[in-house]
Amino acid sequence: MGDMTNSAVDFYPKNQRGESNHAGEFGCSLDELRSLMELRGAEGVQKMQDTYGDVNGFCRRLKTSPTEGLAGNPADLENRKQIFGRNFIPPKKPKTFLQLVWEALQDVTLIILELAAIISLGLSFYQPPGERSEMCGSAAGGVEGEGEAEAGWIEGAAILLSVFCVVFVTAFNDWSKEKQFRGLQSRIEQEQKFSVVRGGQVIQIPVSEIVTGDIAQIKYGDLLPADGVLIQGNDLKIDESSLTGESDHVRKSADKDPMLLSGTHVMEGSGKMVVTAVGVNSQTGIIFTLLGAGGEEEEKKDKKAKKQDGAAAMEMQPLKSAEGGDGDDKEKKKAGSSKKEKSVLQGKLTKLAVQIGKAGLVMSAITVIILVLYFAIDTFVIQKLQWLPECTPVYIQFFVKFFIIGVTVLVVAVPEGLPLAVTISLAYSVKKMMKDNNLVRHLDACETMGNATAICSDKTGTLTTNRMTVVQAYVGEVHHKEVPDPDAIPSKTLDMLVNAISLNSAYTSKILPPEKDIGLPRQVGNKTECGLLGLVLDLKRDYQTVRDQTPEEKLYKVYTFNSERKSMSTVIKMQDGSFRMYSKGASEIVLKKCSNILNTAGEPRGFRPRDRDEMVKKVIEPMACNGLRTICIAFRDFPGSPEPDWDNENIILIDLTCIAVVGIEDPVRPEVPDAIKKCQQAGITVRMVTGDNINTARAIAIKCGIISPGEDFICLEGKDFNRRIRNEKGEIEQERIDKIWPKLRVLARSSPTDKHTLVKGIIDSLHGERRQVVAVTGDGTNDGPALKKADVGFAMGIAGTDVAKEASDIILTDDNFSSIVKAVMWGRNVYDSISKFLQFQLTVNIVAVIVAFTGACITQDSPLKAVQMLWVNLIMDTFASLALATEPPTESLLMRKPYGRNKPLISRTMMKNILGHGIYQLTVIFTLLFAGETIFNIDSGRNAPLHAPPSEHYTIIFNTFVLMQLFNEINARKIHGEKNVFDGIFRNPIFCSIVFGTFAIQIVIIQFGGKPFSCIPLQIDQWLWCMVLGVGELLWGQIISSIPTNRLKFLKEAGHGTQKDDIPEEELNEDAEEIDHAERELRRGQILWFRGLNRIQTQIEVVNTFKSGTSFQGALRRQSSVTSQNQDVTNISSPTHVSLSTPNALSSPTSTSAATAGHPRREGIP
Repeated sequence: MGDMTNSAVDFYPKNQRGESNHAGEFGCSLDELRSLMELRGAEGVQKMQDTYGDVNGFCRRLKTSPTEGLAGNPADLENRKQIFGRNFIPPKKPKTFLQLVWEALQDVTLIILELAAIISLGLSFYQPPGERSEMCGSAAGGVEGEGEAEAGWIEGAAILLSVFCVVFVTAFNDWSKEKQFRGLQSRIEQEQKFSVVRGGQVIQIPVSEIVTGDIAQIKYGDLLPADGVLIQGNDLKIDESSLTGESDHVRKSADKDPMLLSGTHVMEGSGKMVVTAVGVNSQTGIIFTLLGAGGEEEEKKDKKAKKQDGAAAMEMQPLKSAEGGDGDDKEKKKAGSSKKEKSVLQGKLTKLAVQIGKAGLVMSAITVIILVLYFAIDTFVIQKLQWLPECTPVYIQFFVKFFIIGVTVLVVAVPEGLPLAVTISLAYSVKKMMKDNNLVRHLDACETMGNATAICSDKTGTLTTNRMTVVQAYVGEVHHKEVPDPDAIPSKTLDMLVNAISLNSAYTSKILPPEKDIGLPRQVGNKTECGLLGLVLDLKRDYQTVRDQTPEEKLYKVYTFNSERKSMSTVIKMQDGSFRMYSKGASEIVLKKCSNILNTAGEPRGFRPRDRDEMVKKVIEPMACNGLRTICIAFRDFPGSPEPDWDNENIILIDLTCIAVVGIEDPVRPEVPDAIKKCQQAGITVRMVTGDNINTARAIAIKCGIISPGEDFICLEGKDFNRRIRNEKGEIEQERIDKIWPKLRVLARSSPTDKHTLVKGIIDSLHGERRQVVAVTGDGTNDGPALKKADVGFAMGIAGTDVAKEASDIILTDDNFSSIVKAVMWGRNVYDSISKFLQFQLTVNIVAVIVAFTGACITQDSPLKAVQMLWVNLIMDTFASLALATEPPTESLLMRKPYGRNKPLISRTMMKNILGHGIYQLTVIFTLLFAGETIFNIDSGRNAPLHAPPSEHYTIIFNTFVLMQLFNEINARKIHGEKNVFDGIFRNPIFCSIVFGTFAIQIVIIQFGGKPFSCIPLQIDQWLWCMVLGVGELLWGQIISSIPTNRLKFLKEAGHGTQKDDIPEEELNEDAEEIDHAERELRRGQILWFRGLNRIQTQIEVVNTFKSGTSFQGALRRQSSVTSQNQDVTNISSPTHVSLSTPNALSSPTSTSAATAGHPRREGIP
């Protein structure tokens, strides 16, 4: 670790480094603090004692107080920031606009076009000597006027210009997207607050404001924002796996291991720490700095951070949204090149884009070949001309023209707008979802949400308001149906109850006066504890005075709440030296540990199992059936000597005396029943997974509408669920889960593992006609695994812990279930937007490719010129993707079933639309091409010479083509065969402005485009005819939509999801990098190489076996194990492993497996 320190110091400005070394006015320098934080456990404690005496001495050196914290005056805080640094790790610099332009230029088709254009430009300036036309044959294109010869350069220049347009549009999109994500990022970071003590008051400040010397309060579920030394802790356990890789939780205490590191998670307990290092000086910051905060290293780090789920590097900026990375991944390049696991939609799109691209490539190649052959046969065979040297440039010019036509076909065929459409649609949705209280952290989550078929929701805070109030109590052997009067309770019992609630709860839980005069008091901290503290206030007592008499430092031992204990206990030392422990927790669990109960006089009396059963029947079940959460409050006294063994919980947490059982109401949110009804209409099953009692859970589920009386469903408790899904050996079996989950609606008293098991079981299940896509909501640290496993994880923005937010895909900023319904709507909308765009795009592609192809073959020239094609491509790809991808969602989206994982992108209805409109457009264009001159009484534009001026004929064709696309764009707004294509069109101003804008530019191009666009101004009547043919699209659309799809049996669907068997194994690994062909060949080589080695080894083994006389089967057995390891070999990405292990490979049979085993990625490869 020592070398780490040195390298990270270089990151500081020189003056700052100077200051930090001679500590200024503080009693310890930056370097001292950093070396202190590198020690662990006993070493750390020893160093603290040797150097500072104890924690108090350490705080004095840092000029802070363990109880009062920093005074908080701005000059002191600023000074600390200057000397010890700020709590901020500088992010990676965003890509500049020029870098993005450069990236956009890398597109293969664009490069081909640029080359062709440059060659064409070069040749147009070359004037061959002498009279060329006679010698070089008539194919050189009739007679050219002098003026036209000079205009040869225009086409090349125009192609270059339009290429730059495309590039700038792409770059601008990338840039604005990245900007948006940085905004999102900073918003996520600003929302991250932490509790610190300043001037004796606990306040919440943004993480970036924390300074060295602050006293921070840490509790269950926090992600530590800085390094620190523990001053006082209760049962504190930390998950340090993000820094050390060890998954076991580390127990921290002030006397044994007080070192707390940034980026680690608090899994249990609470405490206070003094902050010792922030930002780039904290342990996470040092790692970050080593990885290099910019440039190439950073990019590698980004990938690593994505691989090591939540690696320390990612952890530091607490809710680092993965977009930072995705934005850089440029989905535009082709959706396929994104490095993280592709979402369902991107998988389907990539596959489709590749298929279309291949078809386009074939078509363009055929076009070029036909043109070249036709020219060669016509010139050299029919006209019997010789190839003369001086004619070479002329012929080359022809070939370049043919090549440009070919490339144009390819450009139109490749739907490079697809990735763009996905990006725009997702980015637009993410922005709008912010308004609907969905903070999206992973882009593809919003699209996956549209396919969700099941939602597993928490109860507390999601379905309910998370505002707890005690409404019933059983105290002094009386069941009060409402909060009792203080006089109705024996005074001894009342004191005991008030003390038990006030002391045995986190001191961070408190009730503050309302913000507005008329509002309810604010509940801060754990809501259940706030409900109990509210009871103390209702009993006309003050919990704060009790707490002031016993401050948190004086609590002798605290057993904090966790999912195994389901209870919390606090031990205090009484004045006479004896101990008293207060306990509270789930009533049926704590009552089992009670052997006494306080009677009507406030005296303990025996509490037998028979009494307990009666109490459960008469008190707890009626409360639970009203949807109340029941909490039992108890105590136990211990003698002062001998002091009990506090670490042996089994002997401590028994023999309790029950003080009271209270029923806490957490009302269902008013909008939840309606939201759940919408989900059920939309074909989404809602399940409730809660830690509560099964009766409470069932009552709330009925109130929410998750279950309705008389339905065939099941409600299970965690232990029953586990009993049913495990076989005799205790292993979970998928078939058993499949029997349960379809009917399961409520899982009560469930542990985090049960939640994870259920989610995994549903996702992996093949039961039913389609695979399930599962969304999960969670707020606690223990929900982390389930949130990660789910297809979409929703964390609660208000009640959620940092750990839950870190594991989630979407954060609900208002903790409200009805926001999930909005997410479903947006997700389905994304899916539909992409389909609309596809329907439109493919029609254009098919028509343009066929027109260019047949036109070129029959008339030796494409009716649509390269520049025109690029314009069509620009409007059809970029503008249309903007227009169709920004349609707002409607409630009608919730009226249909989810699509599921393997629904094809292009349904049969869409295929009918694409083919139908394609037929209409082709008919119109070919009619115009071959009969246009007679219809309009104009000169034919066919067989024009090489640099001939533009003709009216071809201008009309181009104009009609574009207008048909414009009107077809309106048709494309509906993909489920609806008749009214104008429905809701004015709700989307972007769509309207793009259609009108495109139309205006088209007029300008036709009337003033001239030579570059190969256009001639048209007369008004010609314009009207073009318009009529365009509007024909809308009428034709009506005809198509009235043909029932099921009659057309020949229609196929396209764009299916990628099935597991379609994916080469390299891509199955989430982090598989894109593999180029060279590398694949290398791998093939490695496999052969290994097979060869293997055979030799087997032979050597056989020989040795016979020599040594051991059994032949043993050798074979060993051999099979080696073979099985060799199936990993496909995964080795660099041949060096192999060559390293070769020399001794022949001598020892184990070395091949060693070479393989040494490779870290050994996931199951088929």
